[in-house]
Amino acid sequence: MGRNIVEGGVLVVGLGRFGSTLAKSLERSGTSVIAVDPRQEVVQEMSNYCTHVVQADWTSEEALRQVGAGDCEVAVVAIGTDIEASILATSVLVDIGIPHIWAKAVTEPHGRILSRVGAHHVVYPEQDAGKRVAHLLTERILDFIDLGDGHAIVKISAHRGLRGRSLAESHLRSKYGVTVVAIKRQDGRIDPAAADTVVGEGDQLIVMGETRDTERFAAE
Repeated sequence: MGRNIVEGGVLVVGLGRFGSTLAKSLERSGTSVIAVDPRQEVVQEMSNYCTHVVQADWTSEEALRQVGAGDCEVAVVAIGTDIEASILATSVLVDIGIPHIWAKAVTEPHGRILSRVGAHHVVYPEQDAGKRVAHLLTERILDFIDLGDGHAIVKISAHRGLRGRSLAESHLRSKYGVTVVAIKRQDGRIDPAAADTVVGEGDQLIVMGETRDTERFAAE
């Protein structure tokens, strides 16, 4: 099993809604976090939730090195509306040599620039949230996770025609191109899926595949 890369600590640059939520969640999970923002009032507020919160210029290599950025294995540039600062901060982190840089983008062109300056992963929180809500509003899909590259994991209620049959008998892979990875039982238990797993009344299927295939399967 590969080593968890966040064990080396995570630098979060930008403490808006996305960055502050990320920093708080990582801190609660026991991950070492260095949170950086140039706004004093934001830093003061976040100091109630995170141990290491620093007021610093997020576009200055010297400032980021001084707060310990070079010791982190992962950095997340969570700057939102200031696109220029987002790009500059990402470029600085590349120069520092952080192995894993994630950057938030607000538009597709913004994301492309972040990739070109060296971000290893670009995320679109607003777009991803919009896609997820759109799928949930159909009422057929109970949960939706966009994996990128046209793939997704979805949770749906088991179709009536699947109940009482094993997954092998249902031939979901050949019919729909999807793979059932787990089943959430009516009592809340989650069982790994196997060929001989029988789908029961009230079960929910956790399915992975190309997004269009998962949507087609959910629509049946």
